Amino acid sequence: MDGSLPPRSPLAPQHRRALWRSDLSDLLRLAAPVVGARLGVMTMGLTDAVVVGRYSARELGYHALGWAPTSIVVAMLMGFLAGAQVMAARAIGEGRPEITGAVLRRSLVYALWISAAATAILAGLGPPGLLHAGLEPDLARGGSRVLIVFSLSLIPYGISCAASFWLEGMGRPHPGMWIMWAANLINLAVDVVLVPGRFGLTPMGALGGAWATFTARTFLSIALLAWIALMPDARRLGVFTRAPRDLVAETEQRRVGYGAGASNAFEVTAFASLNLFAGWIGGFAVAAWTVALNVSSLVFMIPLGLGTATAVVVGRAYGAVDPEGVKRGGQIAFAVASVFGIAVSLAIWPASDFISGLYTAEPSTRSMAAGALALACIFFWPDALQTVAGQALRSRGDVVVPSTTHLISYVLVMMPLAWILALPLHQGVNGLMEAVIIASFLAAGCLLVRFWLMSQRDGLLSASRSQLD
Repeated sequence: MDGSLPPRSPLAPQHRRALWRSDLSDLLRLAAPVVGARLGVMTMGLTDAVVVGRYSARELGYHALGWAPTSIVVAMLMGFLAGAQVMAARAIGEGRPEITGAVLRRSLVYALWISAAATAILAGLGPPGLLHAGLEPDLARGGSRVLIVFSLSLIPYGISCAASFWLEGMGRPHPGMWIMWAANLINLAVDVVLVPGRFGLTPMGALGGAWATFTARTFLSIALLAWIALMPDARRLGVFTRAPRDLVAETEQRRVGYGAGASNAFEVTAFASLNLFAGWIGGFAVAAWTVALNVSSLVFMIPLGLGTATAVVVGRAYGAVDPEGVKRGGQIAFAVASVFGIAVSLAIWPASDFISGLYTAEPSTRSMAAGALALACIFFWPDALQTVAGQALRSRGDVVVPSTTHLISYVLVMMPLAWILALPLHQGVNGLMEAVIIASFLAAGCLLVRFWLMSQRDGLLSASRSQLD
């Protein structure tokens, strides 16, 4: 699929304004609960770290070593299963809601085999990798036990992603948000019992935190599947019907997922390398970079939710063969992303020192973190734009360009540039952040130009076909 669409008749100005208002309303309505769900994903990991860290600093080290490899897989899983959002939204736009059940069934199968493969690889190769990574033997053994449990939790998490993403693509994101926060409460309850060993239980430390996450993720997957099964229109949507094989739809759903998964993998790998560079700079630099990156990650949840909403709005228009709707949906999303990026930058920049002080009281670390966080305010805008633009392109059938753009921007440009600026040029943490800024502007520029070019192509095709008619 090349993403091109046939023409539509011109709209009256008042009708066009009504459509803009309607699409903006849909975008914001969908984005809010999706953002809430994504914040819930981060909160679950943060809760484990806080409870384990308050119990024992040593156990927190085990937790960090076990969590880090699985967090990469979590990011990739969220990308690989993004096809459920896009294909469900397209089916609604096509006026064929009865085929959305097939989208869900395919997504659940993909989630199961991808997460099972990831579990086998991490549980099998992770512990030997930690033991041969030059770590203290006790640290490697403790981290390995935690890694195995976190790896087991990837299977229910993958299933929950498939179910929640399908609901989001259907324009029903609220159940996923509420169930995610219910899972967070369960995670906290199990944490405070297992980690310190309450009610006569043996303290489990980081291992207890990992089992808390496993329990919460299992509840999340079961609750979401139960919600879908009990929906009044589940049968009408084809949830329980084994649909005939559709090789074209299957291929497209996988193609969208592979593209989004590749993009996530490139970004996660690149930012993991920056953590390593910060470690080479020194201990204060690691702490300062962690502060700046943590705040940036929280900010990123908003564009991530907005990107999902964009995929739904644009995907519906694409499914309805509405080129003007595709263009309009993208433009509205870019405008909202720009407003958010600029607003959050203006809010955080003057408060960068205060925010850094909430993380650390050590003067050198606080000063270094405040400087990096102030610089981060420059990339919030392009980062929001590149996230939303990538989703807009994938939902209209353009998968290769976003992935290639992220490979070039974050792996081929950001990684070496960050090393040069931070180490040989002695710019430290600020050098790392400068590389992120440059990569984000590069990615945003390329993806926005790509969307504009495809919209121009649709306009030319529309004009030529109108002349032929």
